[in-house]
Amino acid sequence: MNDLSHEIARHLPFLRRYARALTGSQERGDRYVRVCLETILEEPGRIAPEEDPRLQLYSVFHDVWAVVQSVAPEDEGEAGGSGGDSLQQGLAALPAIERQVLLLISLEGFSYEETAQILGLERDEVRLLLHAAQEEMQRQTAASVLIIEDEQLIAMDLARIVEEMGHRLCGTAARQQEAIELAERTRPGLVLADIQLQNGDNGIQTVREILRRIDAPVIFVTGFPERLLTGEALEPAFVITKPFNPQTLKTAIAQALSLSRDPARQR
Repeated sequence: MNDLSHEIARHLPFLRRYARALTGSQERGDRYVRVCLETILEEPGRIAPEEDPRLQLYSVFHDVWAVVQSVAPEDEGEAGGSGGDSLQQGLAALPAIERQVLLLISLEGFSYEETAQILGLERDEVRLLLHAAQEEMQRQTAASVLIIEDEQLIAMDLARIVEEMGHRLCGTAARQQEAIELAERTRPGLVLADIQLQNGDNGIQTVREILRRIDAPVIFVTGFPERLLTGEALEPAFVITKPFNPQTLKTAIAQALSLSRDPARQR
């Protein structure tokens, strides 16, 4: 069991990444992960040592979501009145199944077969759902994007991907003050940021200062994702690992913008 616990712990940062990307929120995403872990502790037989622990972990996560949905209509009034820690309290609905498929494949790197197993679908269903999600991405309204990155080649690569998606680049910055001033002047609809900037500037602090001035989703693109996925402090909802796959970044951009524009999730 110790070895299995170690394996589960190793995959937890990336389950947090997935949950946060699904919900667009560190708080809601981490709550899903917490309930997932509580379920495993109560029912350890859900994780078989001889099978892929990562695949099983994500499967339990989606099982938890199905239970939350099934009990929410019955318990909604009671939970709201008691303020208790009921299963569904504080958990937002996951996005459409197409987005779940898109994120499992493009962000988390699962195969069609693995995604089908996690979601309880057939492989052909997964393929069709992925295609539908990709078509939806292409119809997305253009946004202005600020890039905060101190490595010029990476900044250029990020800019190319942003423009390929039909979005507008409002500027790039390599230093904290430069980024803050640019954000105030251009009011971007999305921010892409590294956590290590030029001359020792801190990208996390830079983004915090920017978010005091404007309201925009943020995607951190970093070589140190584990620093932002601990679940122990205020952390971002969207984290992409360097070196990044362009499709992974495009998926994160589409999801971040989609959730930021959904009035039902602005709570």
